[in-house]
Amino acid sequence: MEERFYREQEIARLPDFLPAATYNLAHTLLARAGQCLFVPIRSMQYMAVLDAEEFIFVDSQKRAWVELAWQHFRPQTRSSLDERVPFEVVHYLPQAAETMKRLPGEFQLALQLLAGRQKPDTPASVLDLQARLRPDPDGQTH
Repeated sequence: MEERFYREQEIARLPDFLPAATYNLAHTLLARAGQCLFVPIRSMQYMAVLDAEEFIFVDSQKRAWVELAWQHFRPQTRSSLDERVPFEVVHYLPQAAETMKRLPGEFQLALQLLAGRQKPDTPASVLDLQARLRPDPDGQTH
């Protein structure tokens, strides 16, 4: 399935920081998913689409139009994995500034919900292979 997204002219480009927990979890989930990850942010009726280059955010009312994007992540500037990551917020629609007031927190919650759904319901167990081995007619166990 192919999805297409469109952008208006860039309205603003602002520096910002993403908490380490959000950045790390987003990239862990993206690595598990492959090239692209869709993250529903139900509390805001938005969809985040993550790839290796950027995170884009679309409103469910304007599904194909990117409202804002998070780009140019620079994790290499941090000295430890628990430090926040600098990036740029790009606004494409006028309401993007208002959306950014809630988006970081709601995005983190959506990532946590998605990660929780990927965990198995039961703990891992070790199979006893010896119990499954049966001797053949020659008396050898296979």
